[in-house]
Amino acid sequence: MKETHLDHVVLWVNDPLASVEFYEKTVGLTGERVAEFAEGKVPFPSVRVSVRSLFDLAPLTMAGSMNAIPGAEGTAGHPVNHVCLAMDRAAFEALHGRLRESGVPVSPYSHNSFGARGAAPRSFYFRDPDGNIIEARHYDE
Repeated sequence: MKETHLDHVVLWVNDPLASVEFYEKTVGLTGERVAEFAEGKVPFPSVRVSVRSLFDLAPLTMAGSMNAIPGAEGTAGHPVNHVCLAMDRAAFEALHGRLRESGVPVSPYSHNSFGARGAAPRSFYFRDPDGNIIEARHYDE
């Protein structure tokens, strides 16, 4: 069977550069195409989630012009409940600490939540500066 993987998720943001800063400094991801966005050469920057996946940080001002699906002009998709980031236990604990130190509210831990790799011992949720809900989890391996 050929593997299918998640390539990217587009998150609507008010200020892409501020969002890059949050995802780099607080979440620990790496920015991509940030200088090119700042110079007006590309429409949005991204942050790398893994070697194979990105979050594209698209300016909310683009939403009205997005016509990806015929007949859905101007809707630019619809709300997503949340996006989940899986990491090892040390990165999970470090992220939780950085979020709390930065004053970002985090949910209580959930235990044994089902995901792509089975039940995760712990997970929690937080919002990015634009209100997108992100779940963080770790698996025992």
